[in-house]
Amino acid sequence: MADPLNAFVPDSNVFIKGAPTGPLAGLTFAAKDIYDVAGFVTGGGNPDWARSHEPATTHAPVVQALLEAGATLIGKTITDELTRGLLGINAHYGTPVNPRAPDRVPGGSSSGSAAAVAGGLTDFALGSDTGGSVRIPASFCGLYGLRPTHGRIPLEGILKQAPSFDTIGWLADDAEIMGRVGTVLLGPNVPDMPLQRLVIAADAFEMVSDAVTAALAPAIDRVKALAEDSDTLRLCPTSLRDWSQARLTEQNWEANHSFAEWIDRTNPRLAYDCAQRFAAVTEVDTQTIEPVRRAHRDRMAELLTPGSFVLLPTAPGPAPLKGLRRSEMSEMKEHLALLCGIAGGAGLPEISLPLGEMDGCPLGLSLIGPAGADEALLGFARMLKA
Repeated sequence: MADPLNAFVPDSNVFIKGAPTGPLAGLTFAAKDIYDVAGFVTGGGNPDWARSHEPATTHAPVVQALLEAGATLIGKTITDELTRGLLGINAHYGTPVNPRAPDRVPGGSSSGSAAAVAGGLTDFALGSDTGGSVRIPASFCGLYGLRPTHGRIPLEGILKQAPSFDTIGWLADDAEIMGRVGTVLLGPNVPDMPLQRLVIAADAFEMVSDAVTAALAPAIDRVKALAEDSDTLRLCPTSLRDWSQARLTEQNWEANHSFAEWIDRTNPRLAYDCAQRFAAVTEVDTQTIEPVRRAHRDRMAELLTPGSFVLLPTAPGPAPLKGLRRSEMSEMKEHLALLCGIAGGAGLPEISLPLGEMDGCPLGLSLIGPAGADEALLGFARMLKA
């Protein structure tokens, strides 16, 4: 198929017709190139990973489920290298185009999936979210993006980075399609959960400029109108940086273990930013941060009683311009990690809603729910759709 957005893996030629009937009949989807598709190599955004692995013999269970539900798979999409990026830049295959802001990055690591959906090449796309890799491109490209409750969707048949944080998520330009996909992938339905209490995360909004908060203000009011009550308070008793550093330490340690044997065996070509993230993390580090991680989970559980949801900006601002120096990207990347780590570090579901705009670019607003409240988040998206 034509690929004017550089969204799809070059020469992958994946096309698998879905079942003739089912809840997703007539829809098309793409899968981030970390999902096994029978007969094709799972490339992971790195040519040496692709070269050193054999084609998959079976579809990943989530791919199989979508096909059986009637959706047609039209391709595998470019990912940041080994899913270890936040901005959507791939030194080997190029950066997918952000259709909603072509002079800006699409966000990663589900960059190709977001580009394909935002550009109208497919109805929805599978991504993955470890540290924000569905939510960030959703915000930058003006899409709905769900990071499910950790463990809600089994991880079989995918390239894993840090299994304690990895989740299977998806993106769409339509809230109804998001919900239809959810009925297939989330398993047994959970009873509806009303938005009884909205917690506006004061310390998360401190991470963004006054201009960003002002741009999101109309969307914030729309969400508040759904809630029976709302409070503005700080999530972390100390600093969000404490939570973020603990999560990143453990995530990096797990990623090192996930790829260590392959790196040792193949001496792969890695882009500088990706190689830098494989810096050694010791066992002592992970033991030291466990009390912080436990306090993080306990605090979010305390706030997110059934019917309570947290409101926060998905990203610190619109997508950065292409071609910025690494030093110019550093603050954006730090704040992305801070914001996305709130749900990710506690294993909670979060949906990014395409409700904001700034300087003509998309800007996402997020809701975090209690564990298992994935369906509720998808329901709120339908209520809030433009």
